[in-house]
Amino acid sequence: MSDSQLTQGIVPGRLDPERYCTNFADHTPPLGAQEARIAADRCYFCHDAPCMEACPTSIDVPLFIRQISTGTPEAAAKTIFAQNILGGMCARVCPTETLCEGACVRMESEGEPVEIGALQRFATDTLMARQSHPFTRAAKTGKSVAVVGAGPAGLACAHGLAMRGHDVTIFDARPKPGGLNEYGIASYKAPGGFAQAEVDWLMQIGGISVVANWELGRKGDGDLGDLLADHEAVFLGMGLSGVNALRMEGEDKDGIVPATEFIAELRQADDLAKLPIGRDVVVIGGGMTAVDAAVQSKLLGALNVTLVYRRSRAQMPASLHEQEHALTHGVRIIENAAPVAIHGNGAVREIEFAYTQEGASGLERTDVTFRLPADQVFKAIGQTLGDMPEKIEVKGGKIVVDGAGRAAPRVWAGGDCTHAGEDLTVTAVAQGRDAAVEIHQFLMEG
Repeated sequence: MSDSQLTQGIVPGRLDPERYCTNFADHTPPLGAQEARIAADRCYFCHDAPCMEACPTSIDVPLFIRQISTGTPEAAAKTIFAQNILGGMCARVCPTETLCEGACVRMESEGEPVEIGALQRFATDTLMARQSHPFTRAAKTGKSVAVVGAGPAGLACAHGLAMRGHDVTIFDARPKPGGLNEYGIASYKAPGGFAQAEVDWLMQIGGISVVANWELGRKGDGDLGDLLADHEAVFLGMGLSGVNALRMEGEDKDGIVPATEFIAELRQADDLAKLPIGRDVVVIGGGMTAVDAAVQSKLLGALNVTLVYRRSRAQMPASLHEQEHALTHGVRIIENAAPVAIHGNGAVREIEFAYTQEGASGLERTDVTFRLPADQVFKAIGQTLGDMPEKIEVKGGKIVVDGAGRAAPRVWAGGDCTHAGEDLTVTAVAQGRDAAVEIHQFLMEG
């Protein structure tokens, strides 16, 4: 961080040391054993369970909740992990209010769903605390697969292949595996190094090795041809590495950074008191990344945090639950406004916005503008795919795959880098898991 940024109000240590521990503690404490039994007893154990249908990984929710209610949380965990090997993280970060809990029959009749997410966390945490892995690797097949990307899709694919006896090498551009779970979510959602602990636990299946700081196509690393020469198949699950630009003059001023970079720096910080934060923070965007950046800015001690979205709150990609979470933490949300100008001499001082409205040709800017003081601006307006090999078809900034996840001969893809991606850990896991099944079938038939 430059000296100009530090002098303009982006400074570390805005809070008393103990406040950082309090602010970034687990925001949703886990259920105890008795609480879990009581919560499980609310389940109707529906035969045609809408909660199961709403889960992208199709976890048998009634079954695992019944297993909890009968005092066998380890069995419940195995039911969960059989469908979602990253069920521990998903229990913490999934928007359950719009997925399984939103579909719960109790929600429709009483407005209070069964606490499916909390129960899933109780079960998975119970089993993982034993440091035992619920699955056994099959006999080695002699086949090898390269997985590009150590995020949720890549990890799920790697585990599924390793469990079936194949050797897997994961190549990742970051120093640590985990992808979005390690670098891209709010720290208070998975404190205590849970993302790394979950990866270590997953690796207990055996047969998986990781090559860190390796980027597809980068000189000195390797390209798709190299991977295909050394392995029978390749899975691409590298997510979206680029960041959309505001496309306006002054975007290169000090104090304007991608929200993803801010969150990654925060997640890897050894001492949050040393992490600089502005006095007046503006976050541009309306998704989960925008909310995570805004809330964490406030938790770091920013005095004024404003999240600005170009459409209405009802159209925000972030769930209503996440929006309310931001509001209760002091974040101001301004809807129907888009940035039009950046003001400042070398460093940002103000962001100018124009109010928007729906017009005949779509979203239109009005002539009514306003300015917000800002010494730090986080861009959270979407991410882009990096350069892809020629043999990989890309449309609309995403990899094109068929119904089985195949992108090219001997190449599969899944997660946010494809059109099927939804910027959700659970969806990425489902696609990685399903790709592993398809790749295994291909390897065994070859």
